Amino acid sequence: MHMRSFLAPVLLLVVSTAALAADRSDTVKRLQRATEVFSEIMRTPDKGIPEDLLDKCECVGIVPGLKKGGLGLGGKYGKGLVMCRKPDRSWTAPSFITIEGGSVGLQIGFTQIDVVMLMMNRKGVEKLIDDKFTIGADASAAAGPVGRQTAAQTNIRMDAEILTYSRAKGLFAGISLDGATLRADKDDNRAFYGKDIDARTILIEGAVEVPSEARPLASALSWQAPKKQ
Repeated sequence: MHMRSFLAPVLLLVVSTAALAADRSDTVKRLQRATEVFSEIMRTPDKGIPEDLLDKCECVGIVPGLKKGGLGLGGKYGKGLVMCRKPDRSWTAPSFITIEGGSVGLQIGFTQIDVVMLMMNRKGVEKLIDDKFTIGADASAAAGPVGRQTAAQTNIRMDAEILTYSRAKGLFAGISLDGATLRADKDDNRAFYGKDIDARTILIEGAVEVPSEARPLASALSWQAPKKQ
């Protein structure tokens, strides 16, 4: 066999393996960043996600560094992940997502925001698993309330299936993501797990063991307010 013919598939395998490793590194960094974002938000509970809503939600989606805006017509694009509760209240392994969609009006300049989504029932997750869905159209959504508890906030739409939040330049608040499209990212799941695993297996069936890289986020999502002395 000619040496060049022998080396070609070997080089292709090396390059493919390196590309997969690079992609997995990206997903691991996204997990780490999502953990940092959520932990930082919950360290200031008076301005964070209300405890009762976090306790009631079925799933949490986090998109660190969503790109928003542009010159002329604005837009949104970002990559993140979702983790859901199992029947025993523990968290599933992460399933990676991509969010994208246009925004109304003219915008100048780019900004990056961290986005957190509370999925209050399984309807949104089922739509995400089937293919993709549009926030506000296929699943009702509302800007989430901020604070320790929601009891005193009478204007919250408690019928919303998804509550959405954003953090930019240290400011954390509810945000409307109506019109944005959310879909499962099969490529990122493949890169992270090293094989094809669909979102249903991860989020609904809970059949995938939580990898060590995702355990810090699972712990952060089980956040409880410090008990008063």
